[in-house]
Amino acid sequence: MKDFILPDPDFGTPARTSAATVTLTVDGQPVTVPAGTSVMRAAAELGIDIPKLCATDSVEPIGSCRLCMVEIEGRRGTPASCTTPAEDGMQVHTQTDQLAKLRRGVMELYISDHPLDCLTCAANGDCRLQDMAGAVGLRDVRYAPGANHHQPRQNGEANPRYIPQDETNPYFTYDPAKCIACYRCVRACEEVQGTFALTLERRGFEARISTGAADFLSSDCVSCGACVQACPTATLQEKAVIDQGTPDRAVLTTCAYCGVGCTFRAEMKGDQLVRMVPAKEGKANRGHSCVKGRFAWGYVNHPDRVLTPLIRARITDPWREVSWDEAFAFTAERFRAIQAAHGTGAIGGITSSRCTNEETFLVQKMIRTVFGNNNIDTCARVCHSPTGYGLKTTFGTSAGTQDFDSVAHADVVLVIGANPTDGHPVFAARLKKRLRQGAKLIVADPRRIDLVQGPHLRAAHHLPLRPGTNVALLTAMAHVIVTEGLTDAAFIAARCDGDAYADWAGFVAQDHLSPEATADLTGVPAADVRAAARLFATGGNGAIYYGLGVTEHSQGSTTVMAIANLAMATGNIGRPGVGVNPLRGQNNVQGSCDMGSFPHEFPGYRHVHDADTRTMLESAWGVPLSGAPGLRIPNMLDAALDGSFRGIYIQGEDLAQSDPNTNHVAAGLSAMDCVVVHDLFLNETARFAHVFLPGSTFLEKDGTFTNAERRINRVRRVMAPKAGLADWQVTQGLANAMGAGWDYPHPERIMAEIAATTPAFANVTYDLLEREGSVQWPCNDAAPLGTPVMHAEGFVRGKGLFVITDYVATDERTGPRFPLLLTTGRVLSQYNVGTQTRRTANTVWHAEDRLEIHPHDAEQRGIAEGDTVRLASRAGETTLRATITDRVAPGVVYTTFHHPDSRANVVTTDNSDWATNCPEYKVTAVQVSRTNAAPVETAAE
Repeated sequence: MKDFILPDPDFGTPARTSAATVTLTVDGQPVTVPAGTSVMRAAAELGIDIPKLCATDSVEPIGSCRLCMVEIEGRRGTPASCTTPAEDGMQVHTQTDQLAKLRRGVMELYISDHPLDCLTCAANGDCRLQDMAGAVGLRDVRYAPGANHHQPRQNGEANPRYIPQDETNPYFTYDPAKCIACYRCVRACEEVQGTFALTLERRGFEARISTGAADFLSSDCVSCGACVQACPTATLQEKAVIDQGTPDRAVLTTCAYCGVGCTFRAEMKGDQLVRMVPAKEGKANRGHSCVKGRFAWGYVNHPDRVLTPLIRARITDPWREVSWDEAFAFTAERFRAIQAAHGTGAIGGITSSRCTNEETFLVQKMIRTVFGNNNIDTCARVCHSPTGYGLKTTFGTSAGTQDFDSVAHADVVLVIGANPTDGHPVFAARLKKRLRQGAKLIVADPRRIDLVQGPHLRAAHHLPLRPGTNVALLTAMAHVIVTEGLTDAAFIAARCDGDAYADWAGFVAQDHLSPEATADLTGVPAADVRAAARLFATGGNGAIYYGLGVTEHSQGSTTVMAIANLAMATGNIGRPGVGVNPLRGQNNVQGSCDMGSFPHEFPGYRHVHDADTRTMLESAWGVPLSGAPGLRIPNMLDAALDGSFRGIYIQGEDLAQSDPNTNHVAAGLSAMDCVVVHDLFLNETARFAHVFLPGSTFLEKDGTFTNAERRINRVRRVMAPKAGLADWQVTQGLANAMGAGWDYPHPERIMAEIAATTPAFANVTYDLLEREGSVQWPCNDAAPLGTPVMHAEGFVRGKGLFVITDYVATDERTGPRFPLLLTTGRVLSQYNVGTQTRRTANTVWHAEDRLEIHPHDAEQRGIAEGDTVRLASRAGETTLRATITDRVAPGVVYTTFHHPDSRANVVTTDNSDWATNCPEYKVTAVQVSRTNAAPVETAAE
């Protein structure tokens, strides 16, 4: 375990990047810094901490507190060091008698209007105001008690300046009595998060922070925690700190929610986690966070967690608690019996995209070497498997091309089939910052997501295409770019397959693929498509970010290739500010794919047919390997129903809630003889399980996650596994019960094996990750410190391959019985199927899944706001409450899938991507009608 000393160093102002440097002297010590660096930061580089209250290195300085004043030889007065740029030859003095006197005077003014309850204040020992009073040597206050804003009553009467504490937010409090009007929270909300939920109202003695609403909970605040982190007093304070006290140590680790992969300081008091603070050294998040990563970790200690292994002979029997050894023996006996009766291929497994690379690697190794087959799949099957197929076909590798820093160099950003503010909010904050600086945004989405239009941002173009027409829209954009001569001919000639380009260019130039010819199909006016295409092709650095609204379609793989075509045609590959960037849903979707979780690929995306790879792995693992691709998740369920597949090990995946056509999933699981669920809670899938193996959270294990930018981040154990074993130890225990003979002492040994057998990870070691913080694969001899930008000199496959992308309409059609199209998505406060977030206070923002329906469609059906409605498709039906909104177009309805009682996937169909079987969640023909029935409830987890 690696502990870090609190607090985190604060350099006062943000770092500057400039090729030019300046050299100055601070308190007699020379220092050279990039041009534009503040005097305060230059001093901090020397280890000289100039007193400060309003300044912090996460936001731009404003120089309001005047505590950081310095003396500069040759200049009059005492300028604020935070807003004074360093200059060549400058002679700075930070400690003089005059400065000491002035600083004490400033502090007296602050303290004269501040409650002096330090001994009982929750920020005692973690308060910048308290620290600065000591730093400037303030020992008494000359001002007599008088009018203030921190006492509820004065002279026996109510104090008109006093504002009561706001405790409406479930995670932090706002106490105006302790506010010093430093403006740090307001600047953090604006500059870091980009929500602009806070402001400073009134002036002088009356100045107060305001949300512009009745309270924090009802305001525009998204509870990212940036304001809390910036606050130098107890004005904004986490309730966990109030309850448990100030933490005294921290462990650096990686968030286990979305694919952004934020680095956090898990701040501890003894063995108790007090708070999660985003780390400035985190290269994916740069010191920022969202409500989930920052606050929604309470599920770790939730009483619903199962901490003892459970077994039962039949799923109708009650669970029986057993030891780990008995659970392993029971499972091994069942699996061996199935294979004896039905063949080696009658069992398989599913890896988790929430578990570490090391744990996922062990699961696929167990399937291949112990089970003796390639029946291994992962949740990427139902989310980003088309990304793997499409990008490997066109570029030669199954991953995004950029790091998140790249967005700061983008001039035009196309967001298609993604809702970053809800699904990837920390990346969205960085994107919004770039948009505020002048970059242009194109949004292609059936729904008017927050990025389309808001009080502080507006997309240049919103293309509200009909669900299922992604390929037609992208091909129409390509038609404009090719026929109007907007391609990057030099890039194409140097970097791409010329014959393939010629075929593709001839294809997209056809008249029937023009924006005018496809407008009726996509629902997007031709003029808007043409304007968006021209902007993307001519607007400078063009970056594409996409999500599940691209991949979860019958043409998901085709759409990914159409995106790649667009990027290559405009030369937007291989440098900062451009690229094709899939926004991965879960924390380790990328890693689970990298580790060989697909039935046709070994670790590193090498096909099981490849004899050289098999020979190498057989030598490393000491067993023969099958060269026949195994079963995908849908195939496993189908085979279970025909009796040929009888047992499955499911690690950290809730198939019964997350996979499409729930009734079909339930039937397949019910037909199996041994279903093993390895998870934190008794989820929906556990209703069909014979064995339940308790899982461990990310706080209870060591390992690595790989985020959406291919960044390999360390996960460090913060606390002991509550069930006794980390997930990698559980897999090892099961494998050994089946005769594996493994003896991994620590995940570091597993990573060494990954590096030895997976070329893109060849140079990855825990020592390297400790030194560098994180690296992006490929990390090998050619790139010993990783690869932030892919395809800089050439594509992995050699020449970029343009692929003809014929639009093929989905089999899912609307008609008289089912006239509407259902599409699905996520909300900010909840995550995936809600297993974790529903066990936190995040439910205050999203207590149920609702069906969004356009006012026109609602009026036709007699549906009012909040009515219970029946949602029916060809596959099934469920009930939800209605929300009437014009965020969806007429003919389109939308819902989330975070709560099991919504049963959203009961109505989704078996339609899937032609290349990868990724389910078509985003296009389901449905009918909506008002009903008096209560929303459906399912068994509690």
